Amino acid sequence: MSKSLSPFTKQQLLPQEEKLEILKRKGELFIGIPKETAYQESRVCLTPDAVSALVSNGHRVLIESGAGNNASFSDRDYSEAGAEITKDKAKVFSCPMILKVEPPTLEQIGLINPQTILISALQLKTQTKKYFEALASKRITALAFEFIRDDDGTYPAVRSLSEIAGTASVLIAAELLSDQKDGNGLMFGNISGVPPIEIVIIGAGTVGQYAARSCMGLGANIKVFDNSITKLRRIQNNLGKPLHTSTLQPKNLTKALKRCDVVIGALRGTNRSPIVVSEDMVKTMKKRAVIIDVSIDMGGCFETSEVTTHKQPTFIKHGVIHYCVPNIPARYPRTSSVSISNIFTPYLLKIAEDGGIENSLRFDRGLKNGLYFYHGILTSKPVAEWFDLKYSDINLLIF
Repeated sequence: MSKSLSPFTKQQLLPQEEKLEILKRKGELFIGIPKETAYQESRVCLTPDAVSALVSNGHRVLIESGAGNNASFSDRDYSEAGAEITKDKAKVFSCPMILKVEPPTLEQIGLINPQTILISALQLKTQTKKYFEALASKRITALAFEFIRDDDGTYPAVRSLSEIAGTASVLIAAELLSDQKDGNGLMFGNISGVPPIEIVIIGAGTVGQYAARSCMGLGANIKVFDNSITKLRRIQNNLGKPLHTSTLQPKNLTKALKRCDVVIGALRGTNRSPIVVSEDMVKTMKKRAVIIDVSIDMGGCFETSEVTTHKQPTFIKHGVIHYCVPNIPARYPRTSSVSISNIFTPYLLKIAEDGGIENSLRFDRGLKNGLYFYHGILTSKPVAEWFDLKYSDINLLIF
């Protein structure tokens, strides 16, 4: 009888021990933090306390000298926290992982090594096609922190900065109302025998909620307008106090604008903020009343709005003071830096704990939501549609 032919050896046919997947070894991060060079950008991604937490977990942080100066964090603060300080910008950009607040310029992308991990804001509406082509040529893996999503579906970076913008809008309004700033000399505050000032807030999202909370604490009368009944109900519940709310009906809004001393515009749109306050409506407002257009970065919700800067933040039109600075949180760089750092630090520690960004992206849907480049492959559909570029579904690349 002929011997049967088998594709397996006798050893291979014997029962084998079960092989279990071994957990990935904890990764060590080497993070570079360059000094921000964008106009009027004074924030920094990590505070000295955050650097200390990372260094104590075995990671390295290289910071460009002076990166935290505008946020009142000195090189010495970072050095004592365990960071390495350098004046060589190229050395910082050569780190395997780079953290920035603003997206890097084309010149800075030229300094980045291939296969680097970049975490920064994306600011889609300010970008060009060349920016994405430059990232692709360097095979960079890039995450936009404003698109990273929490387990509850919220965007922590956007929410934190919106909280700052909402509170700041009231502080700015209080300053502009004073006689020193060409205002009408009114003061926020529930002063005995003095009628409280009238505030109109357009938009009941996070910015509107924190603006309303600050106004309420200062004793002002508040009227909140939004077309979402759900948001109006939520702001009532979150503030725990009855307040005047209304949908955006022109008649009611015009009536409120005639009487108010301050109006805060915090209405966002999908592509552009809807203009809900016409020029004719602005003309009916009190002389030296104040408009704070927080949504100016999305086009603004006042027809009379024009983009201003932190150096020249206001202009007067039809007798009304307009404040239309797009980047309000940068006015308070230390608070904003701490807020951004609180978001970055847990994610960085988790990426290291997971054994690298590959594993984190595999299991963390919220982090994956912020990814727009994976080893030079565009993975964001909105970016691809906006700039007419090819993209690949990240779920086909990571599984």
